[in-house]
Amino acid sequence: MKTLMVILFVCVLLALASAGVFMLRKGDADEDPARRNSHMARALAVRVGLSVALFLFILLSWYMGWVRPTGIPAGA
Repeated sequence: MKTLMVILFVCVLLALASAGVFMLRKGDADEDPARRNSHMARALAVRVGLSVALFLFILLSWYMGWVRPTGIPAGA
Protein backbone atom coordinates (compact mmCIF):
# COMPACT_ATOMS: atom_id res chain seq x y z
CA MET A 1 0.00 0.00 0.00
CA LYS A 2 2.76 2.42 0.86
CA THR A 3 4.39 1.69 -2.49
CA LEU A 4 1.20 2.66 -4.30
CA MET A 5 1.07 5.90 -2.32
CA VAL A 6 4.65 6.74 -3.27
CA ILE A 7 3.92 5.97 -6.93
CA LEU A 8 0.86 8.27 -6.87
CA PHE A 9 2.91 11.02 -5.22
CA VAL A 10 5.60 10.72 -7.89
CA CYS A 11 2.91 10.93 -10.58
CA VAL A 12 1.60 14.13 -8.96
CA LEU A 13 5.11 15.61 -9.08
CA LEU A 14 5.57 14.55 -12.72
CA ALA A 15 2.28 16.18 -13.70
CA LEU A 16 3.35 19.37 -11.93
CA ALA A 17 6.72 19.30 -13.70
CA SER A 18 5.11 18.78 -17.10
CA ALA A 19 2.80 21.76 -16.48
CA GLY A 20 5.86 23.82 -15.61
CA VAL A 21 7.56 22.77 -18.83
CA PHE A 22 4.51 23.77 -20.87
CA MET A 23 4.40 27.10 -19.05
CA LEU A 24 8.08 27.94 -19.56
CA ARG A 25 8.53 26.60 -23.09
CA LYS A 26 8.44 29.36 -25.67
CA GLY A 27 7.49 27.08 -28.52
CA ASP A 28 7.96 27.51 -32.22
CA ALA A 29 6.79 30.56 -34.10
CA ASP A 30 3.99 28.53 -35.71
CA GLU A 31 2.77 27.04 -32.42
CA ASP A 32 -0.49 28.42 -31.12
CA PRO A 33 -0.23 29.84 -27.56
CA ALA A 34 -3.78 28.65 -26.84
CA ARG A 35 -2.69 25.08 -27.58
CA ARG A 36 0.24 25.41 -25.17
CA ASN A 37 -2.09 26.82 -22.52
CA SER A 38 -4.53 23.96 -23.00
CA HIS A 39 -1.71 21.43 -22.51
CA MET A 40 -0.67 23.22 -19.32
CA ALA A 41 -4.25 23.33 -18.02
CA ARG A 42 -4.71 19.63 -18.75
CA ALA A 43 -1.50 18.77 -16.90
CA LEU A 44 -2.63 20.81 -13.90
CA ALA A 45 -6.06 19.15 -13.98
CA VAL A 46 -4.37 15.74 -13.98
CA ARG A 47 -2.28 16.84 -10.99
CA VAL A 48 -5.36 17.92 -9.05
CA GLY A 49 -7.14 14.67 -9.89
CA LEU A 50 -4.18 12.58 -8.79
CA SER A 51 -3.83 14.59 -5.58
CA VAL A 52 -7.49 14.03 -4.70
CA ALA A 53 -7.17 10.33 -5.54
CA LEU A 54 -4.07 10.05 -3.34
CA PHE A 55 -5.81 11.79 -0.44
CA LEU A 56 -8.86 9.55 -0.72
CA PHE A 57 -6.66 6.45 -0.98
CA ILE A 58 -4.79 7.46 2.19
CA LEU A 59 -8.10 7.93 4.01
CA LEU A 60 -9.36 4.56 2.77
CA SER A 61 -6.12 2.87 3.78
CA TRP A 62 -6.34 4.35 7.26
CA TYR A 63 -10.01 3.34 7.60
CA MET A 64 -9.30 -0.24 6.44
CA GLY A 65 -6.28 -0.53 8.73
CA TRP A 66 -3.73 -1.00 5.96
CA VAL A 67 -1.63 1.90 7.28
CA ARG A 68 -1.46 3.26 10.79
CA PRO A 69 -0.44 6.74 11.86
CA THR A 70 2.53 6.59 14.20
CA GLY A 71 2.87 10.25 15.10
CA ILE A 72 5.82 11.87 16.82
CA PRO A 73 6.92 10.18 20.05
CA ALA A 74 6.35 12.24 23.19
CA GLY A 75 9.47 13.85 24.56
CA ALA A 76 11.36 13.72 21.26
